[in-house]
Amino acid sequence: MKNILVGFLVGVLCVVGVAWQLAPSMMLKEHASPLSVDETVAKISSNALALGWVVAGVKPLHKSVAKHGGGNLPPVMLVNLCQANHAYNILKDDENKIVSVMMPCTISVYQKSDGKTYVGVMNAGLLGTLFGGNVATVMGGEVAEQQQKFIEFLL
Repeated sequence: MKNILVGFLVGVLCVVGVAWQLAPSMMLKEHASPLSVDETVAKISSNALALGWVVAGVKPLHKSVAKHGGGNLPPVMLVNLCQANHAYNILKDDENKIVSVMMPCTISVYQKSDGKTYVGVMNAGLLGTLFGGNVATVMGGEVAEQQQKFIEFLL
């Protein structure tokens, strides 16, 4: 009996350890872009608009960091996207309003020290699954599918 319990606990610890190591690479995805930062932002924005999303804003994060004394960075642009029906379907239930801290959907376009442009996206489907219920339905369905279409030129 003791060996079974020890084996079970070791198994649980192994699963937790693997999940801990894989979670960041599963939740956040990075793709190289063949375009410049500005061209990539424009392409993502036009793809989102074509699917009925609103570009709520494009924020030059690197400029804000420098302005407030954080130093100079290569370009880091945050493309804030919103789709009113998806937002409504998540936020209509009080228990889901906390998800608003992750709204609007943000795609990051940035330049690394190698001079190349990259795109960072959150795995909407996995995120929805973590919340379950209606959030999983919305995020894991159309949001995840449409997010892929925003960046299909990178895949």
